[in-house]
Amino acid sequence: MRWFLPAIALCFIVSLAFAGDTYLWNQWRGPNRDGFYLGNSFPNNLSKESLYITWKANLGPSYSGPVVSDQFVFTTETKNKESEVVHAYDRKTGKEIWAAEWKGAMSVPFFASSNGSWIRATPAFDGECLYVAGIKDVLVCLNATDGKEKWRIDFVEQFKTPVPSFGFVSSPLIDQDGIYVQAGASIFKLNKKNGSVIWRSFKDSGGMNGSAFSSPVMATIAGQKQLLVQSREKLGGLNPENGDVLWSKVVPSFRGMNIFTPIVVGDTVFTSTYQNKSWLYKVSKNDSGFVVNDVWENKLQGYMSSPVVINGFAYMHLQNQRFACVDLSNGETKWTSPKSFGKYWSLIAYKNRILALDQKGILYLIEADPKELKILDTREIAENESWAHLAISGDQVFIRDLKTLSVFQWKN
Repeated sequence: MRWFLPAIALCFIVSLAFAGDTYLWNQWRGPNRDGFYLGNSFPNNLSKESLYITWKANLGPSYSGPVVSDQFVFTTETKNKESEVVHAYDRKTGKEIWAAEWKGAMSVPFFASSNGSWIRATPAFDGECLYVAGIKDVLVCLNATDGKEKWRIDFVEQFKTPVPSFGFVSSPLIDQDGIYVQAGASIFKLNKKNGSVIWRSFKDSGGMNGSAFSSPVMATIAGQKQLLVQSREKLGGLNPENGDVLWSKVVPSFRGMNIFTPIVVGDTVFTSTYQNKSWLYKVSKNDSGFVVNDVWENKLQGYMSSPVVINGFAYMHLQNQRFACVDLSNGETKWTSPKSFGKYWSLIAYKNRILALDQKGILYLIEADPKELKILDTREIAENESWAHLAISGDQVFIRDLKTLSVFQWKN
C-alpha cells in the first residue's frame, strides 16, 4: 500500500494539524496538547444510532492513547509481558497495515501493579514519522508508511541512568525540527531526523524520583516561547533553543506524584498534585529575569487526569474520583459532583461540550456549565477498562481499552 500525504502534512505545524478538512489527533491530548478537538461538530448524543461502531481490533494492554493521521490509526500494546508492539491500521477499514515489535517489558512497583505493567506514553506523529516511547526508557522513531525503524535512543544505556521505576510515562512532544522528552532523569531535546541530542536539562536524581509522569507543553508565557515541564519535584519553563531554565517552582506532592499535564492560560500556569492541592502560578518578567508568584491555591486534589479549560473554568477529575469545576480567576470551586466515578477520566472539549471516557469504559457527554454538573448523555462504550486517552478526528471517536481499539462514527 502506498501512502500519500497532502503537502500541508509535509510542512506539519502542531497547532494546525490537519489534512484536508479532517483534523488529526497527532499526540497526547490532541493537536494543541490541551484536550481540545479542532473539528466542526461534536456528537449531539451517545445513542448507538448516532455514535456507531465501524471497526474493532483485538490487542494486548496499553496505556497509550491512539494517534490518528488522515489514513492511519496508530496504537501500541505490550505483548506477553515481553515485547512492545506498534500497530498501524487503515483508518477506514481497520485493516492492519504494519506492525513493529521490540523486546521491552518490566514490572512496576507492587503498590502500582494492580493497574498493570504496560507501555505507558502516547506516541507523537509529525506527518512522516511516529515517535514511540518504550517503557524501559527508549524512544523509537518509525517510518509511518511502513513501520521501519529509522533510529532509537536508549537513555538508560547512553546516559547510565536507572530504569525508571514506573517506566517511560511522559509523552513525547514535537515542535518544528525537535522532539522533547522527559526521560533519562532529565529533559531532552532531540533532533527528530536522527535522534541526536541537542541539549539535556532539568536533571533529576534518577530512578523513581527522576522518572517524570507529566508531559511537556510548548507555550508562550510572559512574552517568551518556552517548554513547560513538570518533573516529580518541580514545575519549570525552559528555553527550547538551549535548554536553559528560565524559571522553576517546587510543587508540593506526595512521593513526587506530579502526573497532571500543566495548563497554560495566558501568563498563568494551573497544576494539581496527588494528595496535595491545586495551584495557579503567575509568570512574569522583569529586568532580572522571570518571576513566579502564587496567585491562589485550592484544596482540590488532582491525580492522573488532566483537565480541560473552557471560558476560564477548569473541569477536572479528582483523586477522590469526583468531577469538579474551578474558576481560574480566583480559585473558587464552583461545584463538585455528588457521586464518584472511575479512577481515571480522559477529557476532550469542543466549544461548551465535553466528552469524558471513564476508566470503567463509560462515555459521558457533558455540557460545560460553571453553575452545575450537566451530564447530557451516558453510554457504556467499552467492555474493558480504559486507561488510554480518547482521540477524535473528523467525525470519528477512537477508544482504546485494555483489549481492543474501537472506532466509532457519529451522525447528527
